[in-house]
Amino acid sequence: MSLPTSAPLNTNPGLLDLLALRFDPWVWLALIAVGAWYFVAFARSRREQPQLWPVWRAVLFGAALLLTLVSTQSQAITLTLNSMALYMGRLMVLAELVPPLAVLGIPRHLKVTRSSRGGQLLSVLLDPWVVLALWTAIIVFWNVPASFNASIVTNTAGALLPTLYLLGGLLVWAVILRPLPSIQGRSFGNRGWFGLLSGLPMMAVAAVWLYSPSVLYTPYVSALCLWNLTPLQNQSISGWIMMLAGLPGMALALIQLMAWLIELADGGSSGAPPQPPAA
Repeated sequence: MSLPTSAPLNTNPGLLDLLALRFDPWVWLALIAVGAWYFVAFARSRREQPQLWPVWRAVLFGAALLLTLVSTQSQAITLTLNSMALYMGRLMVLAELVPPLAVLGIPRHLKVTRSSRGGQLLSVLLDPWVVLALWTAIIVFWNVPASFNASIVTNTAGALLPTLYLLGGLLVWAVILRPLPSIQGRSFGNRGWFGLLSGLPMMAVAAVWLYSPSVLYTPYVSALCLWNLTPLQNQSISGWIMMLAGLPGMALALIQLMAWLIELADGGSSGAPPQPPAA
């Protein structure tokens, strides 16, 4: 009797093949718990004061939960070793698409005081310099070849890295979009400069991938890649994905800087003329 053999790898999967869901109970339970907490609070607020929590914020938060589910619980996870571009696309969804949707879903009437324990913790976590240091460490450390290779081999790419990209992205976009003004006293200028600086690590890594003449990561050197791509093409496409994913954040940072400069100009032009000195 012959031994059962595993199904051959489909090197040309379609969109439905990639989006087919799998079941990791801890991830599903976490997403269900967050969604239940949010939408129960939303329903209660809508009954008491409908104008305080617009429906569009709940829609954006729901979209963030759905994208998180697809990015972390789809069959695309099983193809990490066969497509660096697909892997990087998943990470960029978690880092650059889910966070702004989730942050915009936070209602503006939430009040957190700096004197409370939660306010003290959040004021530290959302400090731009702290967030910039954490985000730079995540991007740079986990994309150094030795660290990236180890993450693939030890399978931390399946759980740890997506979590870090998601949490780091949430912190970055929370600084940029300022959902808690009671503890975030940053002007457009501060947030604009932060947005530009926080985008530089991703742009630097993306440029290295785009222009490298060789494959940088050992697991992909001889990998059987999807869609008849070579490992080097996979790496270059990953660079494009990371670069394009970072452009919206940098564009918003430029808009914030322009708004800050206009605000400064208007403030200077509307000021009262200096009074002559008294005789």
